[in-house]
Amino acid sequence: MQPEAGALEQTLTAARRGEVAAFNTLVQAYQRQVYNICYRTLGNAEDAADATQDALLNAYRGLESFSGSAAGLRSWLLRIAVNTCYDQIRRRQRRPTDSLDALTSPDAEGDVTAADRVSDPRPGPEQQSLSAETARHIQQAIDRLPVEQRTTVVLCDVQGLSYEEAARIMSIELGTVKSRLSRARAQLRLLLVEKGELPSSSGRLQERSP
Repeated sequence: MQPEAGALEQTLTAARRGEVAAFNTLVQAYQRQVYNICYRTLGNAEDAADATQDALLNAYRGLESFSGSAAGLRSWLLRIAVNTCYDQIRRRQRRPTDSLDALTSPDAEGDVTAADRVSDPRPGPEQQSLSAETARHIQQAIDRLPVEQRTTVVLCDVQGLSYEEAARIMSIELGTVKSRLSRARAQLRLLLVEKGELPSSSGRLQERSP
């Protein structure tokens, strides 16, 4: 649970002074969302845990440079998380034996994957209604998107952030968020049709007005 706005501002001020306990309070407020974004972007629980640790460490080291208020803290932290994921993906691509496709390909039939063990921190009614198999197919389809589209889907459709906040986190224009999301949703629909899984009730796969 996140602290109240006033308490959060005081905690942020204390963390800027170097109080480790205050920074730990901020971590407790946001670490689950940071982890889920890393997991959904990287498609691998171990990599997501590493990225989360790196992102929070980078946030601690850079907190003095954060000039915003507590209201902008989440976007700042999530931007660090997204950039950390991008760095990890670039490192993968430099290793010939660790292509992104190989790392994010669906597991063999019947295998238990990280997608079976990790869920969104606050699933809505539509997420709760999805079968485990359908949820796994959706995650596997997300894994196959180009990384920029994947991140946009994760922020807007999985985490439920506004287009405006997603634009701030990814440091792109609002129109770019909308165009990436439109292309990503179209690709997801095609991938899910191939799997025979296209839940008509899933708002994540429908175009929504800004």
